[in-house]
Amino acid sequence: MKSRTRSLRTRLLLWLIVPMTAFGLIAAWITHANARRTADLLQDAALLAAARVLAADVRWSGDDLVASVSPSTIQIVGTPEGDQVFYRVQIAGGAVIAGTSDFPGLPLAGLPQWYDARVSGLPVRAVSLTRPMFDAGRTVEVVVSVGRTQAARDALVASLWKPQLAYILGSIAVAMALICAGLALELRPLERLAAALTARPRQGRNRIDATDLHAELQPLVAAFNASLDVIEQQSATQRRFIADAAHQIRTPLTLLGSQLQYARRQHNLDEVRETLAAMHHSNRAMVALINQLLMLAQAESADYTRFERESVDLKDVIARAVEKLALAASRRDIELAVSFEDAALVVRGSEPLLSAALSNLVDNAIRYSPDGTRVTVEARRVDDAVFVCVLDEGPGIPAELRERVFEPFFRASEEEGSGLGLAIAREIVRAHGGMIEIGEAAPERGAKFTVILRG
Repeated sequence: MKSRTRSLRTRLLLWLIVPMTAFGLIAAWITHANARRTADLLQDAALLAAARVLAADVRWSGDDLVASVSPSTIQIVGTPEGDQVFYRVQIAGGAVIAGTSDFPGLPLAGLPQWYDARVSGLPVRAVSLTRPMFDAGRTVEVVVSVGRTQAARDALVASLWKPQLAYILGSIAVAMALICAGLALELRPLERLAAALTARPRQGRNRIDATDLHAELQPLVAAFNASLDVIEQQSATQRRFIADAAHQIRTPLTLLGSQLQYARRQHNLDEVRETLAAMHHSNRAMVALINQLLMLAQAESADYTRFERESVDLKDVIARAVEKLALAASRRDIELAVSFEDAALVVRGSEPLLSAALSNLVDNAIRYSPDGTRVTVEARRVDDAVFVCVLDEGPGIPAELRERVFEPFFRASEEEGSGLGLAIAREIVRAHGGMIEIGEAAPERGAKFTVILRG
């Protein structure tokens, strides 16, 4: 199976090696082409010089043309590599005066012309030129051709190209060595960062120091430290929640245990019944607390993406919540009033969870309202948002406590309750992409909870 492990050092080296290798190949090809062009120019110049000297040696001998080829002429194109030299002097369109008869020449007039040919099976480089010969009022064109094998040219190409190739390869090798050394030095901060991340956490805050890191790594470390802050805050909140939950559950359990012990010692049936009634009340309180804890856990862990396409009519949700709490309100002579506008109040979300959130807000308003007062639920749509307001006529919530009332188990007064209702409501509303605001229902009296949900 293909490994998914990727080395940053290897990938960086590949990004450098591949372009440098391509550059080296292109540079080697260019230098070889330049060396060959230089060698060709030198060889062609030597051939042309020899052809001109050979053409100068052609003269009239009576009515005939003769060519005397001196050794110095051959030495012009001779080489230490032992290249074979071929030549031919021929009357244009006529007989060969001197040289190799099978050496191909070009019947030209005017400028010299270089070409490649084969003589006796050997590849040669040759040049042909013409010389007009004048005698007794007549003109005869003489074609002079000189050729040489390629050993000296190839040796010259190698002598010009190999030092350049060695220079290119040496430069690439030195550059790669420096790059590897530079990568090793520059990647050390990453290794230190990895060591810091894998180090055993201390008892206190374990944060990564970004002082000596590269500028590109500092935002990454800052984001990591910020994530640690969030995790630490959530962990502290969870520990506090667990401790508070244990304390809240332990209290009714302790009370229930005491009531059981008291009931066991009683012989009077009426007192036993009274104790059982008290135990039943304690059990209901504990069951209600556990249900709220489960509701809070459900609100925190629910997959809200499943509810994105579910339409919820808040008019029905509010009506059911008010109907469910009407009996509790009537016991304290509290009037429940509902005010809707004609516009549709449909949002996307989970109907059971939104019902639980609004029920907790209405229950909280009833719980903190004095007897004989009024609790009002208003709902309206503004643009693409739905506003649901729950107003009571209780003592209100001081501004400095309006954020803390959403903390689990926090109670702003001594009223009976678990302190989880508002925490559950805010968690559900937040998960639906909304928010809860706290204000005053009336100047210096009552509280106003406003739920804002996107339609």
